[in-house]
Order: sequence, then structure tokens, then C-alpha cells
Amino acid sequence: MSNKTPNIHHIGFLTPGNYPADDPLAGLEKTLKLLEYGEDLGFQSAWARQRHLEPGISSATAFLAAATQRTKRIQLGTAVIPIGYESPYRLAEDLSTVDVLSRGRLNIGLSAGRPLHADLIGNLVFDGDWQNFDFSHDRVLRFVENLRSHPIGDEITVIKTPFGPQRPRLQPHAKGLTDRIWYGGGSLRSATWAGRNGFNLLIGNVTTGEGTDDFFEAQSRQLETYRASGGEARRVALGRVIVPLDSADAKTRQRYRDYAAGRFKRTLTPQGERRTLFAKDIVGTSDEILEKLFADPILPHIGELRLELPYEFEDEEYRQIIHDFITLIAPALGWESGLDALPALKQTGTS
Repeated sequence: MSNKTPNIHHIGFLTPGNYPADDPLAGLEKTLKLLEYGEDLGFQSAWARQRHLEPGISSATAFLAAATQRTKRIQLGTAVIPIGYESPYRLAEDLSTVDVLSRGRLNIGLSAGRPLHADLIGNLVFDGDWQNFDFSHDRVLRFVENLRSHPIGDEITVIKTPFGPQRPRLQPHAKGLTDRIWYGGGSLRSATWAGRNGFNLLIGNVTTGEGTDDFFEAQSRQLETYRASGGEARRVALGRVIVPLDSADAKTRQRYRDYAAGRFKRTLTPQGERRTLFAKDIVGTSDEILEKLFADPILPHIGELRLELPYEFEDEEYRQIIHDFITLIAPALGWESGLDALPALKQTGTS
């Protein structure tokens, strides 16, 4: 890829949505408020991780339905929903409803394949012999086709309703939602498939090493493959774990540096049979972070950057991170807030 100066026009953040196992309401409420705060800061999108069997957001659909009523402008996204656990029809009904409630602000990130923890909860999720279910990319295509809300049955098929005979179709029809479908890419195969089928592409700080041990080389190949396969005119959002220190106190700064140090070893070599590659966490002052971002060979070739918040931190720390990022780092990447003024933040720390 050629070298260019970054020109980021869209900034988002991804939250893990953690909560104490014995008090989920407190954690979910803090995450909703974090989305409100991010909107006030000028972030253009907020994304929720979906995680099963953990004290986090197990239903991105339900969580984002609540978020539609707490925010007004910020785009809301799922990153990502494993389609393997979902009914392509029922999920289409649910997410169409969320998009209507959001007034067209929903972005749907999906992944295919056998879902994580299937050996543990497959029998609880599915009826029958689920191990022979189709977990391929075709499940995503069926979901998207359902979103189109075409009439079901033949030309004369009607159903009886309190409003009289109606042509059966998925309701509500969320117009434009199919243009806001994202696929979580991390391999040449997934990048090719996403491009061929006209989906937007989510890439992040984890990828697959195919023919290389270098993270950036692998991700560059995937991005080139995606665009060559039909994704040239589609949106691409890049995720990086970025933790600015600027307004954190000394204790919190050390906590952040210890966090990154504990994850550094995994970035040195491919991990596991799938040769998973990890990008280094970007921790430092805003000037140190900008130096590293300007050296990121992927960044100049995308227009949307997603700040990925670490799992292990507290709400106060998340607020400090997104504040410092949007005020001190994002403008240097070419981003413009569109807000008259951004709120200041007092120095934060942990007790």
C-alpha cells in the first residue's frame, strides 16, 4: 500500500459493556451513560460487543434498543453478533425494530462460522441436532434477504389481521438497513466474501496470519483483497486499542502501562492453529499515540476509526480514555467534531 496522510472523517468507539455479575443493572446503566457521554463528545458511532457466558452484553439487540431511547444522533452498532446462534428471520425482526426505534442509526456487525462456546450451550440454544446446522456465510445472506421485507408466499397469499387481509412480509421494514450491514473480517476468505456480497468491513486489532507473521502485512492484504473483490465503494472501519494517558493520574497511568505490558507477548508470534496475529496496544501520551498512529500503514487507507476500549477497565477510566482521544488525538488525524465546543475533563484515577 502507498503511504498517505491519515484523513479520518468518522470516529467511533467500541465498549465491552462489563458489569459486576451480582449487579448487572449497575454496569449496563453505566454503559448506557457512556454512550450518552460519547454522543456529547461528538463521537459519530458507538459499538457494543456481544459476549455469551460472560458478565457483559449477551444481547446487543436488547441493549441497543435501550440505547435508542437514551441517544439522539450517534450511530449505534453491534460488533459483532455471531449469526450461528441466531435465527436469520427472528434476528431480522428484532434488529429492524431497533433500527426503526433509532430512526435509522443502527449498524449491524455480523460474523459467521461455528459460534464460540457451542459445545457448552449448543443444546440450550437449539432444538434437535444442531451440530449439522448450516453455520456458513449463507446464514448471513438469509438474514439480509429477510431484512428486505419482500412479500412471503405467492402473489395471492394473504393473512387475516385486525386490519383486514394483508400480504405477509417481515415487519417492520427498516428501509436502508441493508446498506448498514458490516462483516467482521479477519482473513482473506472473509474479506473476499464481504466484498463480493457488498457488505461494509470491520477490521480490528486481531487478524489471521496467512503467509506472513507480520500483522500489518496480513491486514493490508485483506484490505486490498476486500476492495478488489467489490468493496471499493463500501465503508471500512478500522479498530485499534488506544489508551491515552494525558488526563489520567499517576496511579492510573501505571495501570494502563501494566495492562499493555501484560498483553505484549502475544503480539510477537502467531498464536494457535489459526495463526492469530495481534496488534500492539497503543498506550501513551497523545503525542506518543499520534506518532504510532501515523506509522500505522493501514490508517491512511481508511476513513473510519474505531477506538476499542479494553475489557479490564472501570467506567471512570473509559470516560477519561474517550475524552482524551476525541479532544487530543482525533483532530490531528483530520477529524472534525462538528460541535461548537467539547467539555473538559478533570483528572481521573482509581482509588
